[in-house]
Amino acid sequence: MTDQSGKTIHLSIVIPAFNEEKRLGPSLEEIGRYLAGKPFEVEIIVVDDGSTDQTSAVAREGLAGRLAYQIIRLEANRGKGYAVRTGILASSGDIVLFTDADLATPIGELDKFLPRLDEGCDVVIGSRAIPGSDIRVRQARPRQAMGKFFNRLVRLFILEDFRDTQCGFKAFRRPAALNLFSRLETSGFAFDVEILVLAGKLGCKIAEVPVVWRHSPPSRVRIVRSSWQMLKELWRIRRLR
Repeated sequence: MTDQSGKTIHLSIVIPAFNEEKRLGPSLEEIGRYLAGKPFEVEIIVVDDGSTDQTSAVAREGLAGRLAYQIIRLEANRGKGYAVRTGILASSGDIVLFTDADLATPIGELDKFLPRLDEGCDVVIGSRAIPGSDIRVRQARPRQAMGKFFNRLVRLFILEDFRDTQCGFKAFRRPAALNLFSRLETSGFAFDVEILVLAGKLGCKIAEVPVVWRHSPPSRVRIVRSSWQMLKELWRIRRLR
């Protein structure tokens, strides 16, 4: 699709951000360096999920005059799923990637995804749990335990075909992106699970690709509150199967 200047956008990168004024600037620099050698048009969409810091200002400073961009500011914190949905539905690219603001998965890993999308995959998801993945900085043990428990629940009750549903690095061909995210109801961290459930129901071709990953503290996930919310979301998502 084309942007307002009439250019055809091949890739949209959606970045949900909540109180990310410290980490967002370096991430945008890394994205800019990666994109400098690419032969296609790109847009960056930062969705400020009701931040109380200078996230939007940092995004504008990092992007103005360098890349095509949108900054969407939500007045209240609505959750990661809501922010990603908002950004993807506002995108113009033939390919849409969403990535975490800390670039826990380096943006260069997209080079592994683009061939799979060109081959006909509708959805390509990053994975930290299949052969070939490379975890360079691990989370603290309580967070690792929470993640493993959540993953077991997902594989036992909802999606047995995927080893890692929660890596914040996923790419979509445009028709699939719009179809899936227009149906998304989960606003919180478990939205990835609902997207994969919907993708399966709609017959999307999905590839799980090993990625490099490094934990980047501080995390926005609060163990007790977020775990309870994600369990409630999983219970609702299970009924969609």
